[in-house]
Amino acid sequence: MENVPRVAIVVFVLRGKSVLLGRRRSSIGDSTYALPGGHLEFGESFEDCAVRELKEETGLDIQKIDFLTVTNNVFREKPKPSHYVTIFVRAVLADPLQVPQNVEPEKCYGWDWYDWDNLPQPLFWPLEKMVHSGFNPFPN
Repeated sequence: MENVPRVAIVVFVLRGKSVLLGRRRSSIGDSTYALPGGHLEFGESFEDCAVRELKEETGLDIQKIDFLTVTNNVFREKPKPSHYVTIFVRAVLADPLQVPQNVEPEKCYGWDWYDWDNLPQPLFWPLEKMVHSGFNPFPN
């Protein structure tokens, strides 16, 4: 594949003061904790991508999707240098009793809820950068 920027949609799924994180199995950020998300497909809205990716990765259904911010992330490390424009959105569970499933075990070690004030380590570096900047995904 040509070295061109790609667009990713990443979802802060909120439950109380917790966020849903999974431990990555990937050439980029392996074993770090990250938000669910994935690549924007041609013609897809940010909201539709968030709903699809979350369902594919966790089996969860979400609602009340809000745009939060966008970041520009360049990963220069081998074996897979890449450049992502990442759209961050926020959502809540359509049914608060849903339990996340690890639908793609080849890409993730598992999903769980983590208190925003006590996040696991290490975080995937784009998320870590946001946390250290003081970013807060929760509505005021």
